[in-house]
Amino acid sequence: MRALAVTPGKKDSIHLRDIPEPPASEGQVLVEALAVGLCGTDNEIIAAEYGEAPPRQDFLVLGHENLGRVLDAPPDSGLAKGDLVVGIVRRPDPEPCKACASGEWDMCLNGKYTEHGIKGLDGFARQHWRADPDAMVKLDPGMEDVGVLLEPTTIVAKAWEQINRIGQRAFFDPHTAVVTGAGPVGLLAALVGVQQGLDVHVFDVVTDGPKPQLVRDLGATYHSEPLPESGLKPDVLVECTGVTPVVLDALTCRDQDAITCLTGVSGTGKQTKVDVGALNREEVLMNGVVFGSVNANRRHYDAGAQALAKADLDWLRRLISRRLPLESFREAFDHQPDDVKVVLELLD
Repeated sequence: MRALAVTPGKKDSIHLRDIPEPPASEGQVLVEALAVGLCGTDNEIIAAEYGEAPPRQDFLVLGHENLGRVLDAPPDSGLAKGDLVVGIVRRPDPEPCKACASGEWDMCLNGKYTEHGIKGLDGFARQHWRADPDAMVKLDPGMEDVGVLLEPTTIVAKAWEQINRIGQRAFFDPHTAVVTGAGPVGLLAALVGVQQGLDVHVFDVVTDGPKPQLVRDLGATYHSEPLPESGLKPDVLVECTGVTPVVLDALTCRDQDAITCLTGVSGTGKQTKVDVGALNREEVLMNGVVFGSVNANRRHYDAGAQALAKADLDWLRRLISRRLPLESFREAFDHQPDDVKVVLELLD
């Protein structure tokens, strides 16, 4: 069967290859892949910044954002042929550590977890894949057009869960939320914020293309000016860019008792001057909280599925700006100005 793969550690080694059908040892449920979404993580793996092949294998199949249809499942699995499913990306470490043992594998303590298409497990950009029932989430059949958005939605579902949990440390009555970045994760973070009844403001640098209107159609407010110039003092900030100046704005432009969640992964090697003393003073005197969030566990997949089910399907469809066949993978990775989310379709 066909698969999209890289040779980890070798830059620009992305290629199509024939691989064997997945063995039964990979899981009880056989799934036909429908689509995989592309993101910055895939680009970084292609650039050989990281990525780890499965044991005794010199290639890694890409694709962690995924959508598939069940071809075969055990009678007692809760799944049946034809069900729409999404595979969970991260799997617990084998020891397991206390976090993984309790189902919180997104908080793994020893780093021995594996991740489909990223670290030690083949991804979902192959025609067929297998997993056990507890390693996938069933979606409503009406989500076939947009179900591939579930994995990025889990990232923001976790972020908002943690924000609300932290808010319970004391009195917390948020009204205004800021999201920095109008990429797929930022737009989905805004979606969940609107669903929670907050006045959501999204900041990005573009002034045209689909992103400003996508934000407005959510009932949120779009900004192309920097956060400090807006005069906003939000109660909640979700940073989705990883761009250092934007991160610093998210750490300093907020209200009393505000909570800032960092989801964007920053590049390294460039130095930025920061008055750490002033930053620390402000955080302490304003009872601020700053935390980082990455990946997701089963609870966040379920929450993400609920968020997508409540969203307007036409709006979700508009997040997917290009759909291309697997054979056009090079074109798919060639970024276009109006791209929001690009998806590779695996069915002929």
